[in-house]
Amino acid sequence: MKIVLIALSIIFVVTAAPASKQPVAILKYHNVNDGLGNYTYAFETSDGIKQNEQAQIYNPDTDKESYVVTGSYSYVGPDGVTYAVNYVADANGFRPQGAHIPKFA
Repeated sequence: MKIVLIALSIIFVVTAAPASKQPVAILKYHNVNDGLGNYTYAFETSDGIKQNEQAQIYNPDTDKESYVVTGSYSYVGPDGVTYAVNYVADANGFRPQGAHIPKFA
């Protein structure tokens, strides 16, 4: 489950970001994993992409084991606007929020 959430997060950032013709440098990188299912990571690139995410495991090694993942990412779109998304992923699904994301009742 954790690997799927991380992969989806990275896919969202990569597909949302415009294609770059210049090499992109990693300006900041932070990654901590306690080996028990809890982790935090963050990175920032020279083309304006930023992402951070934290996960906490609840009820490990039981039939009620679950994760709560929170995070955010932002990128500069082709229109020059910085788009930001905050999200929570837990037993209730993936719930992104951002000024450019439609809100449904």
